[in-house]
Amino acid sequence: MNIASILATKGGQVMTIRPEQTVREAVASLVKHNIGALIVVNDVDKPIGIITERHIVREVARNEQIFTQTIREVMTQDLLTGTPQDDLMSVAHVMTERRIRHLPVMDKGKLIGIVSIGDVVKAQRDTYRGEVETLQTQILGS
Repeated sequence: MNIASILATKGGQVMTIRPEQTVREAVASLVKHNIGALIVVNDVDKPIGIITERHIVREVARNEQIFTQTIREVMTQDLLTGTPQDDLMSVAHVMTERRIRHLPVMDKGKLIGIVSIGDVVKAQRDTYRGEVETLQTQILGS
């Protein structure tokens, strides 16, 4: 199973934000769309970073003026991305080791989706359920 299989079910909609927008605008967008991350894009919609609920909460603990700061001041610029062909076991490993919860998906230089660690875990769970049902059928059918 790969990232493409998740996107086939989930869809490719990705919420984005510009680096010059404020953290207050990011919070409003996260709440409005009930999501945990926004991909930061430049003027030509090329991903240049990510901002997550975690970034915001951690910054609030240090700086109560965070809401007027720009996304550029808070975002992670070292953006790790995946491709539709990436194997889910490998993706799960990388996300766990790097402690990231959201992975933007790129194809031919274009942002085509985003997967969360929850999406990956759910896909793996569904795969295991199918395997268990197959084994049960084989055992009970014998």
